Amino acid sequence: MIYFDTSATSPLLPEARDAMLDLMNLSVKGELGNASSLHSAGIYAKEELIKARVEIAMLVGVSPLELIFTSSGSESNNTIIQTFKDCPIIISSIEHPSVLKPAEEYGNPCIKIPVNKSGIIDLTILRSEIKRLTSNNSKQKILVSVMLANNETGTIEPIHEIASVIEEFKDQGYHNIYLHTDATQAIGKIPVNAKKLKVDYMTFTAHKIGGPIGIAALYSRSGAPYKPLILGGAQEDKRRAGTSNVILAAGFAVAARYCAQNQTSKKYQNIGKLRNYLVKELTKKIPTAKIITPLGPGQALPHILNVAFPAAEGESTQLYLDLDKIEVSTGSACASGDLEPSHVLMAMYHDAEVAHGSIRFSLPLGATKKQVDALIDKLPGIVSKIQDISTLKKEKI
Repeated sequence: MIYFDTSATSPLLPEARDAMLDLMNLSVKGELGNASSLHSAGIYAKEELIKARVEIAMLVGVSPLELIFTSSGSESNNTIIQTFKDCPIIISSIEHPSVLKPAEEYGNPCIKIPVNKSGIIDLTILRSEIKRLTSNNSKQKILVSVMLANNETGTIEPIHEIASVIEEFKDQGYHNIYLHTDATQAIGKIPVNAKKLKVDYMTFTAHKIGGPIGIAALYSRSGAPYKPLILGGAQEDKRRAGTSNVILAAGFAVAARYCAQNQTSKKYQNIGKLRNYLVKELTKKIPTAKIITPLGPGQALPHILNVAFPAAEGESTQLYLDLDKIEVSTGSACASGDLEPSHVLMAMYHDAEVAHGSIRFSLPLGATKKQVDALIDKLPGIVSKIQDISTLKKEKI
């Protein structure tokens, strides 16, 4: 099996599995308790939770006290968005549904800033919208939420520049503008430091970096507005109720440590070279392929490649590849089963055919040239087969 869908979820690191199994064994013996309990088993669990929080906080350059454990990136995103209920919420038009949907629900108004064909947010429009919203109210509370890197295309957004725009307004006395970034796809692929990005909130998950599914982290800057989404307990310093999942946190910590140690290594450099090799060979074998992911230096994450094939429906391509034991995606796994074209690609190209014909390859760190060659060997025939039975006109091919 060739797994090229790490943007949906990454394989669990063996080291993370082992760390969790060790704690599971202690739990079986009754030696790992509830981290909120005051007996020895509870105190041990709390110590493990503290160690995990410190490790994960170090990865993104924040204080452990500013880090909140949640169940998922979607929960983290929803938590911050609903904190600004009935306030203006500004997002990019290509946000993940876990930002897009709650922003539409809670924003008053929800303002979507367009992107160009590379998927980069229009800073001029962003600045003008903030100016319009603050023109008659210097105390207006506003949330700007823009993802650090897009989950479908890998495009890296200019968060530094967005923070600078907000800083300009703060220098003029508009102090209630806050910045959130969903860094779920970027963490572990490029160095990310929340303090250097000058964001007030940042979300990311364990299972995108080799940790377990079911746990995520939310950075909330000390002093920034915060309203818990889940009430009923004092866990997470009263910021998120629910029994702490110490076992998953330990796996998350191991994955964070792995990222911190390896994200500047040759493994990460090689994955970008492999992606570029895939582009070269793919466009040679399928000249009509449309490369959607921007390929300029620093424009996109190194492991993602989004490609559209004219007159070849993406889900059909995906299913045929799966029969050949090559696993890829048509876009966001969270939108699987939705017949609507990708809102990300529609925002970039305004072309339903491009959106419906796209495939996302997201390579794992362990990907090899042999695996990429196997993909290139199978893909042209699959695309040609689908195009031959397509109802679209031949001149589109």
